[in-house]
Amino acid sequence: MKSSTFAVAVSLLLVGCADPDLAGLDRELEALKRDPGELSVEPLPEVPRYRAPGYEQANARSPFLARLPEDAAAPQGERAPDPERPREPLERYALSELELVGTLTVNAQPSALLRAPQGQVHRLRVGNYLGADDGRIVSITGASIVLVETVRERDAWVGRTREMTLPN
Repeated sequence: MKSSTFAVAVSLLLVGCADPDLAGLDRELEALKRDPGELSVEPLPEVPRYRAPGYEQANARSPFLARLPEDAAAPQGERAPDPERPREPLERYALSELELVGTLTVNAQPSALLRAPQGQVHRLRVGNYLGADDGRIVSITGASIVLVETVRERDAWVGRTREMTLPN
């Protein structure tokens, strides 16, 4: 009983969707294609040209940097980094970008293996420099290296001790 009622309902719906006068619709569309009549299309408005404003404060003091007297030269002293010293390859990276991947000792000389951001592994010894703040390696142990960075604090150069350890 239910299936016959369903079949009748579906048949009625399908018959209701059929329109015998589709040929009339096709004739109407063909007539519009042949003679579209007069269409009034307004011309597009002229778009104004955009002029980007120039940035005029490029040479001004940055609001994010501390004020320093114009005539204050960089402090010099026994801890001041040597600007003439040739830079080592790992000095162009921050310490956070470098990874200690191993340490080894050959002929009682400890060495550290550090991976640079591009994936190269560099072998360093005590006295080598790394990091952006003139970090000099002062000791290498089995699981870490200790270095002293030379940083400027107010009007003097100071040494800051940092340690890099092997990941667990």
